[in-house]
This record gives sequence, C-alpha cells and structure tokens, in this order.
Amino acid sequence: MSAYDRRDLGLLLLRLGTGGVLAAHGTQKLFGWFGGGGIEGTGQFMESVGYRPGKSNATLAGLAEAGGGTLLALGLATPAAGAAAAGAMSGATAVHTPNGFFNAGGGYEYAATLGLAALGLAVSGPGRLSLDHALGHVFDRGWMVPAALAATAAGTAVVVGMRTKRVREEREGKQETLFEEEYSG
Repeated sequence: MSAYDRRDLGLLLLRLGTGGVLAAHGTQKLFGWFGGGGIEGTGQFMESVGYRPGKSNATLAGLAEAGGGTLLALGLATPAAGAAAAGAMSGATAVHTPNGFFNAGGGYEYAATLGLAALGLAVSGPGRLSLDHALGHVFDRGWMVPAALAATAAGTAVVVGMRTKRVREEREGKQETLFEEEYSG
C-alpha cells in the first residue's frame, strides 16, 4: 500500500468517524433522535445558556452538525462542510469553557476535538476516496477553503459574541450575597 493510499484511507476513516458523530449530534437537535431534545428541547437549552432565540439557534446548530457531518462523511463540499461543523463546535466550546478542559467535568474537550477534526478536514481536503474527488472537486476548489472559513468565522464570532455579552450582562445584573443575616423580629 502506497503512502497516498494510506493517506486517502486515513482521511476516509477520519471523515466517517467525525462526520458520523457530528451528524448524530445534529439529528438529536433537529429530530430528537438518539435521546436528543429535538428543536423544542434544544431550543430551551439554547435559551438557558444565552443563545437567543433558542429555536433558531437550535435549528442552525442542528443543520450545521447534521448537514456538515453528513457532507464530511461523504467527502462532499468538504471546505463548507468542515467549516460549518467547526463553527457549530465553536459555539458548543464557548458554553463548556467555564467548566475547564476535560469532558468528565463538563468541559470543552469533546466539542473542541470535533471542531478541530472538522476544521482539519476542511483544510486538508477529503482525499481520493470521496465524492468531491469523484465529481472532479467542483465543490472543493482551493479558493473555497478560505472563503468558507472566513464566512464561518465571521458568523460564529457574531453569534458567540452576542451570547457572551448576554451571559456577562446577566451575571452583572445579579449581585452575590456577601453576608447572611438572620432577622429575628
């Protein structure tokens, strides 16, 4: 087996694994499959963590994960698919960052790993064992990588930035109790 064959097989495995996990996560959000909350439940969760409106954000995240994941697994429109999935995972990473790195403590480890894998695939391309290759790379041109990454980065920065501002404002509006007082009147 040549180095090129190994590289293409490795990219296929990475695409199938990363894309499959992302697609499953997206269908949890969109349809409630695999124990997910569907649009309604995920929308309520999104609202609770500062992504408003919740249903719209749940739909966008679900489409980015399910659509991006499916396209990554197929190796089709790889720059856009990887960028969309990485953007969704950036939003998830923002939610989990206060809990530290490790997933066991509710941290961002898992979301960041999925996002980085999707980003790596967007940049590296799908390999020869892909629909992009079979179709002559019509949806995987060199200029599409920076365009997809720039568009996703801009959109993600706006959405995550608005969420961060909301969360900060809500925290500042709540004053912590400094002293417990007992009133015996």
